[in-house]
Amino acid sequence: MFSLFKKKTEKMPEREIMRPRPPATPGSPQSTVSGSLKPTVKKASEEIVKVPEPLPDLEFTRKVQSAPAPTPSAAKPGAPKTKVEMELAMSEFDREFTNSSVMAINVDHGSDSIQSDIEQVAVLYANGQDAVIRPLLQSLLGAYPGTEGLRLWQMLFDFLELSGDRLAFEKLTAEFVEACEMSPPAWREVGATPNASSGGLAVESCELQGVLTADDVKMLAPLVDALKTKRPLRVECGRLAGCDDEIAGRLADLLTGARHQGAVIVLDNVEALIPRLRRRLKAGEAANARSWLLLLELLQRHATQEDFEHYAIDFAVTFERSPPSWEVVSLPKLPAGKATSQAKDAHYLSGEIKNSRFDDLISVLNLTDNAVLDFSGVRRMDFASAGQLVNILAPFKAGGKDVIVRSPNHLVAELMAVVGLNKVARIIVPKS
Repeated sequence: MFSLFKKKTEKMPEREIMRPRPPATPGSPQSTVSGSLKPTVKKASEEIVKVPEPLPDLEFTRKVQSAPAPTPSAAKPGAPKTKVEMELAMSEFDREFTNSSVMAINVDHGSDSIQSDIEQVAVLYANGQDAVIRPLLQSLLGAYPGTEGLRLWQMLFDFLELSGDRLAFEKLTAEFVEACEMSPPAWREVGATPNASSGGLAVESCELQGVLTADDVKMLAPLVDALKTKRPLRVECGRLAGCDDEIAGRLADLLTGARHQGAVIVLDNVEALIPRLRRRLKAGEAANARSWLLLLELLQRHATQEDFEHYAIDFAVTFERSPPSWEVVSLPKLPAGKATSQAKDAHYLSGEIKNSRFDDLISVLNLTDNAVLDFSGVRRMDFASAGQLVNILAPFKAGGKDVIVRSPNHLVAELMAVVGLNKVARIIVPKS
């Protein structure tokens, strides 16, 4: 006993810090140890002596030991997902396009829901997923009544044309008139369009522009030649502001003669000219009779029978003579072709554009400050090609050049807007 007091000046060894241990499984060596474990110290004689110490909070220890380790399956329903879980939940569509390098282009998506729906359809079509386009568009039309969903209607009409389903197209026109109270687009035959770069036969074209008067009658020479030779001709009218009564009469005679003689003369982007003529002509004012005939001819080609008959009656009342009769006009889409001397700035593209780098465009764009890229013969353009086209045109736009992309179908035009092509070029889309 006295020896213990002599050891009092010796420093006591540090005690071990106790940590809660997981509950021992039955039969393990730990299961035989008492729950009230205490640290021990050794005397010089190696005798084990227990040192009194306050008992631990056994209730807290048991709670810590019995708490199950958190697992992903234990998360509460509706709890915020982790980054990994969100990535796993992304659809295949989102993973394929949202993270695409093409999406690095500055895109103005818009805030309304219809914009996102339109973009989805455009990208799906660009990716060749035709099987889902029609049912998807039909379901979306139910969400946007009337003219609110006009762009969706236009995409569906073009899709049915490209698919060659005329019966479904005509059924849709009746639904369109009832829903939107507007004249539906006319059916246009979509034929095989040979690629000009692969040696396909090119179709000549010309352009009418400005306000044409009797002094500009020579501008109609390509149409006269086309009627004589029965060779197909495309006439670009996007920049045609108007014409006097003399030119209107000559143009009406050429177009009517072409229909009756089987010559193919197709007017591109003529939609803006029709309302200009309508505003000029007044029922009951017996003036500009030949301009009336041109209007009726254009309505034959680019409007409905109801529109035609409305103005035919006005014509008969105004001039007290019989108007032309309504005839169904089938206008084929002509293949991409070469321009005549009056439209050399037009560059024609056709077919399905996939993984294109548009290497040939550089030289074309360098030749003029007002280039026209004609997409009327293009059925589809994929996402990568659309992005590449933006990269090609951006430097020319920055350099002050004006580029027009004319006559893409609505599915292709909406894709162009997705990638921001409308910021570097003017896109002119036919209304029908």
